Amino acid sequence: MKPFIVIFIVVGIAFGGWKIWEYWKTKEAEESRRNEIPAKQLEGMSPRLEDSLAKAQAGGAKTLKAWLDAYGKSIQDPRLASIQLDYVLLVAREDPAEARRVFAEVKKRTPTSSPVYSRVKQLESTYQ
Repeated sequence: MKPFIVIFIVVGIAFGGWKIWEYWKTKEAEESRRNEIPAKQLEGMSPRLEDSLAKAQAGGAKTLKAWLDAYGKSIQDPRLASIQLDYVLLVAREDPAEARRVFAEVKKRTPTSSPVYSRVKQLESTYQ
């Protein structure tokens, strides 16, 4: 009888620890979402490029890549990093190596104080 009680206690402690960890991760994700600034409010891009960016994003990975090649030099971080992370998500299925390469570039130049840093951290485990 005594071994069953010990096993029951160990399983109960493990289950309780797992639930606490799960709760903590949920709260952490909610807080990071609250701290994110919508992409359109990020600094670094002229408002006149918004329409062409929306069309490029709707066109898929190739269209967004062509848009980045054409206008990327005129855009500053943190908006450039945000657009490039959108590109990473779009191109990941077709060309995972390209997605990892672009993600590494963005991660390298994104400081912890950047408004897109939380998004970089979220994607880090997938694209490293």
